[in-house]
Amino acid sequence: MFGGSDIGVDLGTANVLVFVKGKGIVLQEPSVVAIDRDSGRVIAVGSEARRMLGRTPGNIIAIRPLRDGVIADYDVTEKMLRYFMSKADGGRKFFFRPRIMVCIPSGVTGVEERAVRQAAIQAGAKEAHLIEEPLAAALGAGLDISQPSGSMIVDIGGGTTDIAVLSLGGIVCSKSLRVGGDKIDEAIVRYIRREYSLAIGERTGEELKIEVGTAYLPGSEDKSIEIRGRDMLTGLPKGVRVTRRQVHDAIKETLEMIVSAVKEVLEKTAPELSADIVNKGIVMTGGGALLDGIDRLISKETGLSVYVADDPLSCVAKGTGKALSNMNVISAAANRAKGQKKRTNSTY
Repeated sequence: MFGGSDIGVDLGTANVLVFVKGKGIVLQEPSVVAIDRDSGRVIAVGSEARRMLGRTPGNIIAIRPLRDGVIADYDVTEKMLRYFMSKADGGRKFFFRPRIMVCIPSGVTGVEERAVRQAAIQAGAKEAHLIEEPLAAALGAGLDISQPSGSMIVDIGGGTTDIAVLSLGGIVCSKSLRVGGDKIDEAIVRYIRREYSLAIGERTGEELKIEVGTAYLPGSEDKSIEIRGRDMLTGLPKGVRVTRRQVHDAIKETLEMIVSAVKEVLEKTAPELSADIVNKGIVMTGGGALLDGIDRLISKETGLSVYVADDPLSCVAKGTGKALSNMNVISAAANRAKGQKKRTNSTY
């Protein structure tokens, strides 16, 4: 039982990770909920619900309550969060309500912040604190951001990409894009529809990205994969073979948006911090960092060294846990950086 322990939650568009103080990451599941359309009853959450995406009968809907890094369906998000917190505690009710630290994209509005905080309280938290994703990602990646020295982080999640330069425990300048792994999947789905007149689902688009997707073609091994979907001309099932080059063509425009945002943050960075970044390089976190060649692409476009963090998927969740242990330091840094950030931060 948590017994009043601190919990860090990476409330992601694609996955939810729960970090419990003293235990580490105890849960990692997809952010999907299956609901009975007639009664509103939750039928399944997480991995079980994800298997139902695109395969449910008329009275059941499998939905993702978070879109582009923010809450799209408040009630379902609260139910999902309550379920995951209970599951992380072995299915028991809380004896003491825990403190929770939830990560948010760096470009969210005040209304979106309040929605996340309120959902955490309604799900059973005694206190709900928020931390911006790039700060949590940097902490989870093991970067020492407490010193007066610049570090740069690029966190590519399911719904957002957060790019930030950090120093003295806070964000100096940042940019948040409502672009991430989901948009890359959608670009692949659109490409297959356009090129082959074949309708495929989100899961097949994601499978293509993982199996043969690449952000950087030079030096990449030529691969292909057969996929199946519905022929839009005949309405019948059909299979086609898709190559790595085709997937690259499909996602190229989305990747260019991410690279452009990285360059924009670098252009805003103070000369002293820029010198630090030249020495240290850029650290990448989030599920998007696992896309083949994305580190090489950003390195080529910026001329800087780029490193993918160890276990990039869990960095944000680990960082929320570390932040709870350093609340005073984080709060002081946030206040110190607030004025600077208002002048430099932007969101698409």
